[in-house]
Formats: sequence, structure tokens, C-alpha cells
Amino acid sequence: MLILRLDSNYQTLILIMGRILAIDYGQKRVGLAVTDNMKLIANGLTTVHVKDIWVFLDKYLTTEDVDMVVIGEPMDMQGNPSDSTRFIQPFVNKFQRKYPDVEVKRFDERFTSKMAFDTMIAGGLSKSKRKDKALVDKISATLILQSFMDSLC
Repeated sequence: MLILRLDSNYQTLILIMGRILAIDYGQKRVGLAVTDNMKLIANGLTTVHVKDIWVFLDKYLTTEDVDMVVIGEPMDMQGNPSDSTRFIQPFVNKFQRKYPDVEVKRFDERFTSKMAFDTMIAGGLSKSKRKDKALVDKISATLILQSFMDSLC
């Protein structure tokens, strides 16, 4: 959604666009990332326990303007859906029923956990911080989102 709004001094026109939210859905945790309003930069948002995801999404989607959700799609090396699809697809189906006005895209999430771990090493994170699975999930969601945005160019 595109919104034009004047600032509080009625002098500057502000362009506000909806964000893209990325979801890296796992069996225990859900990594989340989001774009800025201009849809230029992917930022890690948070990691939520899988049992709390619907409460989080209800709150987030009512307070933030989200145009699209990109949900990681686990694929095998041949490009076919992997075994993990069996627990992710019910989440996708429920999401589409609960939020019919939000566009949903699926995006290949192969190697994002490995790339997240490599990013943590390259960033100089200590061994103890690299063991933080929630951080890996948040970085993975960010990588899914950035890769999706790169594919649009």
C-alpha cells in the first residue's frame, strides 16, 4: 500500500509504503525479518517460539503496514519440496485463511541456516553467540528476505 502523508508541520510530504515481512518457520522457532518502509533494506526483526507466532502476527499485522509476507520454502538439492514442507504447509494455509488481504510468496530457503552461521563467523561473533539458535533463525529470515528482494531486480 502506498500512502502520502504530510509531516506534523504540514511542510513535507512523506511517502509511506507497506513493508515485506519474511518468515523462516521452524519446528521450534520462527525467525522474522522485515523491510524498511521503502522496501530497500532487509532487517532482522525477532525470533518467536512457534507456539507464540499467531499472537505475535496478530499484533504485528495490526500495528504495521505489511503488503506481503515471504515464507521460506524448504527445498532439496533437486529443487523439490523437502520433508520439512509437511509442517510448514499447514502454517502457510492457516496464514492465508487468517490474513486473506496479505499477499503470500514462497521463496527457496536452501542453505540459509548455513549462510547465517557463516555470516556470524565473518561478523566475529563469539562461539557462544554462534550457538544461539534464535539468532540463527532471525539471520536466516533476513537472508530469505534479502534474497527475495534481490530476485525482483
